[in-house]
Amino acid sequence: MSQWRQTILTVLMLLSSLAPSLSAKTYWVDPSGAFSSIRAALAHATDGDTLHVAPGIYREGAITIDKSIHVIGHNLPQIDGEGTYQIITVVADSVHIEGLHLMNVGVSFTQDNAAIKCDAVEGCVIENNTISNGFFGIYLAKSANCVVKNNQIKGEAVREVNSGNGIHLWYCKNILIEGNTVRQHRDGIYFEFVEHGTVRNNLSEKNLRYGLHFMFSHHCRYEQNQFQQNGAGVAVMYTQDVHMVNNRFQKNWGAASFGLLLKDIRDSEITQNHFVENTVGIYAEACDRVVVSENRFEQNGWAIKLMANSMDNTFRRNNFLVNTFDVATNSRQNFNTFEGNYWSTYRGYDLDQDDVGDVPFRPVRLFSLIVEKQPPALILLRSSFIGLLDIAERVFPVLTPETLIDPSPAMMPVTVE
Repeated sequence: MSQWRQTILTVLMLLSSLAPSLSAKTYWVDPSGAFSSIRAALAHATDGDTLHVAPGIYREGAITIDKSIHVIGHNLPQIDGEGTYQIITVVADSVHIEGLHLMNVGVSFTQDNAAIKCDAVEGCVIENNTISNGFFGIYLAKSANCVVKNNQIKGEAVREVNSGNGIHLWYCKNILIEGNTVRQHRDGIYFEFVEHGTVRNNLSEKNLRYGLHFMFSHHCRYEQNQFQQNGAGVAVMYTQDVHMVNNRFQKNWGAASFGLLLKDIRDSEITQNHFVENTVGIYAEACDRVVVSENRFEQNGWAIKLMANSMDNTFRRNNFLVNTFDVATNSRQNFNTFEGNYWSTYRGYDLDQDDVGDVPFRPVRLFSLIVEKQPPALILLRSSFIGLLDIAERVFPVLTPETLIDPSPAMMPVTVE
């Protein structure tokens, strides 16, 4: 009898655990169906339900999702903000939005309207959506444990002052941004006061300002992303414990453009990235204890601009290939370490054949110091006089930083494992 009662109790517990899923309902939204609008289906839905949205054009003003539901679009139904509204506002936890085409978000300079805005929620998933002509694309505020994945986001930004960001996070924790494509916004991806965020395998290109812009965002990781042809490249500011690994910074050209701009960064790492054809590969100002290792700097104007107020940074096992200037600085003082890097302009020798140059390398050209003080002098770059200046400085280094040297330059390009 005891065993029988235990079996009944186990069955009851199992049924109890399945009760939410057994009671969940499915609603079909179709312009010609019983629920012809998302609003109508939302009014009937409860937590755990699923709304399937059929192809069509839906003009419903501002939609608020205040229940923990799934919204799944089929063949990208078009949700039109008519240039007036924020399209979807999420204020419930565990909302899943997938497969919609959201378009024509209303521009507002006081409310930051977005195609999808999540406000103070947890556990939401936004994936496989297309957003076009959004003011802001996807906006998360005061939210945690959310995923933004595989969305196609394309704005129509013309000027910075009247455009928003593609993916915007403010005061968030534990957010995954993965596999998205973001184009033609002010900033492609924007983080402010974010902790433990991961940005992985995204393409951010042709944005007016930064492909990635984040400030005051600690303990974050950015990996396997492509940032290319953005107005000013990528900016990382006022942050500690940030890891940027295996990203590609490409063709960020302009008088004030960088592959990667670092300002007030501490205790971080930049490793296995590729900086190619940027005005400046990395610009570092007031950065401390940053490890820059196993990166590839190729065909940049300046591979690295390292300001004198940056200290205790380490540049190790990087490849510097055919850059106009490998390293530039604004002082004869240096408080950083360069070791084991490969420099394509190194002309030393290796008599003991240990693949390490026997003569230290000074990566700062005298001409780079002149250009730092007088930018118009750059017009003389290809002149024979500058060639003679370089030779003279190598023989009698009197003006370039005395301690900014690589004592063990690699004779062959560094292989990244």
